[in-house]
Amino acid sequence: MKPSLLFLALLPLCATHAQAPAAVSPGATVSTGAPALNWVLPIFTDKEGYRSMTLRGTEVRPVGKTIAVTDLSITIFSADAKAQVDSMLLSPVAIFSPKENRASGDKTVRFIRDDVEVTGLGWTYDHAARKVSLRENVRVTFRAQLNDILK
Repeated sequence: MKPSLLFLALLPLCATHAQAPAAVSPGATVSTGAPALNWVLPIFTDKEGYRSMTLRGTEVRPVGKTIAVTDLSITIFSADAKAQVDSMLLSPVAIFSPKENRASGDKTVRFIRDDVEVTGLGWTYDHAARKVSLRENVRVTFRAQLNDILK
């Protein structure tokens, strides 16, 4: 079993007593256990075993087949031997689906790359497609030169 899957399998066993997080959608099944604190989940490529992304959170709780994360930080890597940081995604509250490698949230998100920074509300990150979708209050700041953009 991969280290990341092993941790996820053991996460419900770490729970003993606490309240559900505020970010959980209505009708979701929430563990009544204590949260895991200062959580880190590295995810690797299937073929070569290079680091693809690392998720971090100050607090996580299992919510059905997903994980509720407080202070989510996702570092996305080049997924090759260079292991260069491609981008980062930051959000105060999120839900992560380990099976789909997908994160989402209704609160704010900040997506950062060398050439662009995007902020907004209501977001989804699909790691397989390497795609961030935002629903409202979107602000994009380019740090690259945009030649002839209005032509």
